[in-house]
Amino acid sequence: MRRYARKLHAGRPALVLAPLMAAALAITACSAPGADPVTEDDGDTEVSTELGSDPITLEMYAETGFPLAKALADEFSNQYPNVTFNVREDQFTVIVENAPRVLAGDNAPDIIRLPTMIDLVSDGLLKNLDPYFDAYGWDSFPASQLEQLRIAEDGTRGSGSLYGMGLGYSVTGVFYNKELAEQVGMTEPPATIAEFEELLAAAKDAGIQPIMQFNQDTAGINFPHQALQNQYGDPQEIADWIFQKEGATFDTPAALKATQTIEKWAQAGYFPADANAIDYTAMMGQFQEGNGLFMFNGDWESGNLDANMAGEVGFFLFPGETADAPHVAMSAPNTFGVGAKAKNPDAAAFFLHWVHTNEKAREISVQVGGSSPGGPADLEVPTAAEGTVLAQTLAASGQLAEENGAVDFTANATGSIFASAITPEMQKLIVGEQTPEGYVQAVQAQYEEELSR
Repeated sequence: MRRYARKLHAGRPALVLAPLMAAALAITACSAPGADPVTEDDGDTEVSTELGSDPITLEMYAETGFPLAKALADEFSNQYPNVTFNVREDQFTVIVENAPRVLAGDNAPDIIRLPTMIDLVSDGLLKNLDPYFDAYGWDSFPASQLEQLRIAEDGTRGSGSLYGMGLGYSVTGVFYNKELAEQVGMTEPPATIAEFEELLAAAKDAGIQPIMQFNQDTAGINFPHQALQNQYGDPQEIADWIFQKEGATFDTPAALKATQTIEKWAQAGYFPADANAIDYTAMMGQFQEGNGLFMFNGDWESGNLDANMAGEVGFFLFPGETADAPHVAMSAPNTFGVGAKAKNPDAAAFFLHWVHTNEKAREISVQVGGSSPGGPADLEVPTAAEGTVLAQTLAASGQLAEENGAVDFTANATGSIFASAITPEMQKLIVGEQTPEGYVQAVQAQYEEELSR
């Protein structure tokens, strides 16, 4: 997923769009050729929560350009000198290709950045974390925080055993340029979708680009599309579809209404006329140059915007149809798991628990990763400087947790739904080559083809 290619250029911050990348790229469903078979863990393994003092080397397979994992590893070794990390890094696209083979190998990583989970679990390549869930008392975490990391016996996501943990938990919403907002009379974030659309029209009338959004190689306009879909219907229906629940469908009144709205916005010129030629990096550059009132994106850009547009940017959760509608937002963990063949699974789980509960680790997750550290509901989220975008995104993350409004990205529904249907059909939709009805039907058809239903 994450979302497109997390590290598109050297200056881009850590948490860039990871949950969608997994959806953008297909991953081999079978075990690596020639690899030793791995016996699937049933979750009843006896585990220890004691780290001990003996020397340990943890093998970590992380993502190039994602500094949070290495920063946390360094701090962990600082607090526990007997533990060192051997960190291997690859581009996310490489991890997607290599994960099955690497996890099945003789030197499988203890901790690995996960591209997708269902195929890896079905191949017995990931450690079932249920014993650690019980041993560490992870039931103190909000249930919705770990929902996306669970795999049921029938291979669907959203329930069942736990196979991953997050190094940071992202939240998405709308960034806005404060100066341009003032020019169109926006004194506070819109309370409804109708108010948001009034601001779009005002921006267009004032010669201001209403929404700066990319849509070139991957459908960045899926961000506003799902923001609308989340509010036009029951978010549980979306979650069921993403988690591949039996009978779930994308072809719903909510998805159709969201698609019709996107078509209307495109026809009104609310997106850049050349959105299909704008990639993520160009979008960020344009927004930072002041070209765009709004930008749908995630908290992984908070630090970047605070550094390059200090005091000039705000953030809000996308509103509902009524002012009292609960907030719903795409939110996903930056997922890491423990290899089934890991040599030090107890130490790896100790590290994952420490990431969520240690005060210094939680500070690093916020300051380096730009996202909520997750963890027990009664732990305070480290504060950010007042007036920063980071402070606003952290507050939004807390609000979303309180309202239990987190939903995964539709782009994560299957291994290639994003690349095979959402992106090409969205590109056609915004230039008038696809209808809203055709869009939702095409996405559902691809989904059914992939699931062979």
